[in-house]
Amino acid sequence: MDALDPTRTAVVLIDLQRRIVDQPTAPHTGPEVVERCLALAGAARATGATVVVVRVDRPGPDPQPTGSELLPEVAPREGDLAIVKHTWGAFHETGLDAALRARGVDTLVIGGLVTNFGVEQTARIGDEIGYRVVLPHDAMSGLDAYAHEFAVDYVFRRLGTVCTTAEAIAALRG
Repeated sequence: MDALDPTRTAVVLIDLQRRIVDQPTAPHTGPEVVERCLALAGAARATGATVVVVRVDRPGPDPQPTGSELLPEVAPREGDLAIVKHTWGAFHETGLDAALRARGVDTLVIGGLVTNFGVEQTARIGDEIGYRVVLPHDAMSGLDAYAHEFAVDYVFRRLGTVCTTAEAIAALRG
């Protein structure tokens, strides 16, 4: 995998909220995905890349369902972008594209939950609007292994670079 320029890269973490992380997922558990996403975010921050923390709010319910808060360990830090979405993907009416372009970002490393919903929709739109997309397949998981594997093997390989978390971190470090 080619090196990633940290000044032009954003690590985008999708829906690492208690009610989502606690769902049964495969082939990786929610806590395994969180651990790998935290490693990606740590590498991004250490190299000067942007970290984007995305959470979903369901349209309508007030208050949101129990467990809708981000896990404390993934909460945005100073300098991170915090995005609240109301659809599957992180771009629709969130200001994410404008915020990334203002920072000079042209590459997205996307992880989180779940592979074939929020992660895939964000990757599809990111690719569609001109971002280079990097997808560490072990930093995401589906509601079942088949859905994850189909997205990774069939969809993601057509959208961008599929890799491991370790490979993405190495590419960030140059």
